[in-house]
Amino acid sequence: MFWQTSRFRIDLTQPQVMGIVNVTPDSFSDGGRYAPLAHCEQLLREGANILDIGAESTRPGAQAVSLDDELARVLPVVREAVRLNVPVSVDTYKPQVMQAVLDAGADIINDIWALRQPGAVSVIAAHPSCGVCLMHMHGEPQTMQTLPMTGSVIAPVSRFLNDGATQLQAQGVAAARIALDPGVGFGKTVAQNFELLSAQSTLMALGYPLLVGWSRKSSLGAVTGCDVGERLVPSLAAALVALERGARVVRVHDVLQTVQALKVWQAAR
Repeated sequence: MFWQTSRFRIDLTQPQVMGIVNVTPDSFSDGGRYAPLAHCEQLLREGANILDIGAESTRPGAQAVSLDDELARVLPVVREAVRLNVPVSVDTYKPQVMQAVLDAGADIINDIWALRQPGAVSVIAAHPSCGVCLMHMHGEPQTMQTLPMTGSVIAPVSRFLNDGATQLQAQGVAAARIALDPGVGFGKTVAQNFELLSAQSTLMALGYPLLVGWSRKSSLGAVTGCDVGERLVPSLAAALVALERGARVVRVHDVLQTVQALKVWQAAR
């Protein structure tokens, strides 16, 4: 198993840890606390396999960032991060940002809108080898938690992700370039988020690598009573359950602790 990206063919026979690099002052978890490049280097020392750089918060209720502001935030960091010799992912849904960061050497586009913004598919299809992660989101960040999905989510999430991947391949994008993300916390209730984890095998059956992001999510706080700064242990537990059930990439804030937990999990296997 592998994930083809711009510069790297990522080996998925071993779980991959994607470290979150927020270049935004209003992330729900750690916005504005770190110098971005220093944070990239720290995450790599801690064992991150992939860096995921984002310049617009996608927390519930977050306000959209202008194109100029996002480019000003993300491009300088990407230009430096690509020199670190690891896969660099950029968390964006704007086609203009996608094009700019790919031109700067980024390896992966991680899109919460699953390339549904006009022009996004064309940017990815025109690139010879970049990786892409399609995420399921119900609604949009401004309203997704006030109007979440209803009923069981497994079938609609599976159908959405499969349709997105199929349509992308129809535009000439190789299946090996595509990963899927069920979108934990994006327009779903606590019960629905855990349904996605419980029935993750259904998503695995689609045949694409699964990337999951449980780190510090509010659903973990709902079942444990922990505030966002206290969700390390719940985040590790969710990540390990997701990996045990077939996920290949975990997107996390706490890289060092996740890598340590993975070593124990792998030793037991």
